[in-house]
Amino acid sequence: MNSLLFAIILVPVIEIYLFIKIGSQIGAFNTISLIFITAIIGVIYARYEGLNTLRSGFSQLIRNEAPIYEIISGAAIAFAALLLIIPGFATDLLGFLLIFPITRKLFFGKIINKFKNGTKIKKPYIEGEFEDIEDDDERKL
Repeated sequence: MNSLLFAIILVPVIEIYLFIKIGSQIGAFNTISLIFITAIIGVIYARYEGLNTLRSGFSQLIRNEAPIYEIISGAAIAFAALLLIIPGFATDLLGFLLIFPITRKLFFGKIINKFKNGTKIKKPYIEGEFEDIEDDDERKL
């Protein structure tokens, strides 16, 4: 609980600091414009990546595989879109890192490999062979 409280206090402090520093360098209007531009571009790209992840998840289901990466990736994209909508430069940086597939694989690579081992979807039937046994056969139970 203490780390959550610490994050709730620390994130706005970092954002305010970055607003002041960047705003003093490029001006207030440019800073506000940059915040809106990153939010718009981030949401559009999050939608694009989300649709690609959904498409990939359906193709894995068709191949009878569990879409572990797609589930984790979809949650990360939703969180990244939320971070990009929140005004701020630090949250935008983290949001963009989560949206791009290359950096997302770096973040979640070890977690995904842990779950991916042996996650085939089981078939609803049992494969086997059978042989007809006659009534007078001694192998009959």
